[in-house]
Order: sequence, then C-alpha cells, then structure tokens
Amino acid sequence: MAAAQRHPDPAFRQRIVTGIVCLLLLWPMLVYSEFKPWILFDAQSLKSTGAFLAEFFTPAHDVEFLKMVLDQTWVTVAIATCGLALAMLGAIPATLLVTERLSISMLGTNRMRLPARALRQVVRVILILLRSVPELVWALLFVRIVGLGPTAGVIAIALTYCGMLGKVYAEILESSDAHASDSLLVNGSSRLAALLYGALPESAAELISYTVYRWECAIRGSAVMGFVGAGGLGQRMDESIKNMAGSEVSTMLIVFVLLVALADLVSTWLRKDLV
Repeated sequence: MAAAQRHPDPAFRQRIVTGIVCLLLLWPMLVYSEFKPWILFDAQSLKSTGAFLAEFFTPAHDVEFLKMVLDQTWVTVAIATCGLALAMLGAIPATLLVTERLSISMLGTNRMRLPARALRQVVRVILILLRSVPELVWALLFVRIVGLGPTAGVIAIALTYCGMLGKVYAEILESSDAHASDSLLVNGSSRLAALLYGALPESAAELISYTVYRWECAIRGSAVMGFVGAGGLGQRMDESIKNMAGSEVSTMLIVFVLLVALADLVSTWLRKDLV
C-alpha cells in the first residue's frame, strides 16, 4: 500500500506539458483581446457597481412599469414567431431545391443534370450567406435601413434562420428512408408531392423538434437584438441599463427568465403532442 502511494502518476508529465502549452496559446489571445479583469476592482467601478446593486435587489413593481414590461414581452415573442414564420417560407422552397433525394433528373441514372446541379449550388451558396451573418449583425444593418423597432428584428431573424432551417431540413430529409419518396418520383409524382407524402412522414419528428428548438433560440435572439434597437424587451432593458436603473433591470431579467422557461415548457408540450 505504501509503495503504491509513493508511485508517481504516470500521466503527470503529460498533464503538465499540456497545461503549459495551453497557457502559451491562451496568453497571446488574452493580450490581443485586452482582457483586463482587474478593472472590475477599480474604486470608481466598485462605487458604480454598489449603487447599481443597491437598487437591483429591490425589483421595480409599480403597475405602469409592469404593464410596459408585459407589453414588450409580448412584442419579443411576436418578433421571434413572425421571424421564424418568414424564415420557413424561404427555407421550405430552398429545401425542395437543394435536397438531392427529391431530384427528378437523378431517376434511373443516379446523375444530376447540369442545370439542376448548378441551381442547387446557387441555392446552397445563398443559404450559406444567410446563415453566416449572425442575426445581431442583420439587426444592426436593418435598424439603419428601416429605423428602430420590431421590423428590423423580424427581418434579421427571418434571414439568418432561413439559412439555418434550409440547411438542416435538407440534411434531415437526406438522412431519412428514401423508399417512399423514390417510389412516388418513379411513378410520376411531383417533387412537392414526394416531399409531403414520402419524405415528411419519415422525418416529421426530427423536423418538428428542430423547428421548435429554433423558435426557442429566436425568442432569446429577439431579446438580445433589442439592445441594438430592434424593439422588444431587450431595447427597454438597454435603456434601463444606460440609466443605471437597477430595479427596472432586475424586474426585466426576472420576466426574461420566466419567458425562456415558458418557451421551454411550450416546446416540450409541442414535442410530446406533435411528434
């Protein structure tokens, strides 16, 4: 037993070397990003933090303010839902075009014709462009174009999520059982009918689950986009933070946590009821 206790860890040197290498890689990144956590302990920062926290732990609860918060909460949910609905309007046709399984030109030859292949590549590039730009960046752009308010948030979610949904929908359909959709296409069915009656029944559970998950993400995203002027609860929270109104921020954070929890409950119910 004593000999076993004195025996060194055989992986000790490897862990030490790995830790040193990680620190050597991380240190330049910390310097380049100007990471300075000690600023938090500056006298002026501590004074401002103390004043903010003194109000933060007593949430605002006057009737007029709560009415405003509930109204903006509804706006946040509306932005997420409308944005996702518009995204689906673009993603579903894109899915029809990029899913090789629904290609009529491949029937019998397993080779896609050049025009069909070119069209699919163009649509794929468009989907890549849409999802490569975060919704927050789209929101910043459209706030400058259409002005402050929910319109910028709806368009931002619609563009980014169209690219995400189109890509994932196509991957889900490609990985499902192709027997039903292939049979319909061979017998002269259109691609839309093959999708609705062949591919969708096989992939409905995954498609619904992913769509509901994206709706949850859209609710969180719409709140964040409010900080750049895209309307909703986030925009009001940004105003309160700038005014150092800790009690108002506390109330809106509580409402936001409840909103995300409610979205999670709704998504869980939809998965159980629809899948």
